[in-house]
Amino acid sequence: MLIGDRPGPGTLYGAIKRLEERGLIEALAAQDRRKPYQLTPVGRQMLQAELERTRSVAAVGLRRLAVT
Repeated sequence: MLIGDRPGPGTLYGAIKRLEERGLIEALAAQDRRKPYQLTPVGRQMLQAELERTRSVAAVGLRRLAVT
């Protein structure tokens, strides 16, 4: 998938299912035809850890770009 491409329904629903199975998100009450989700406490912790890791990787990359 290229940047800007939208995932197909099968891709999106498969990802949602995996996140639910891993206990990272949970479904909320349906709103019309929409089915909203929220992060679980475990999901929030994992997201925070991943964002911190990504920030660290970005910082290293930015430092290396500044040197060259």
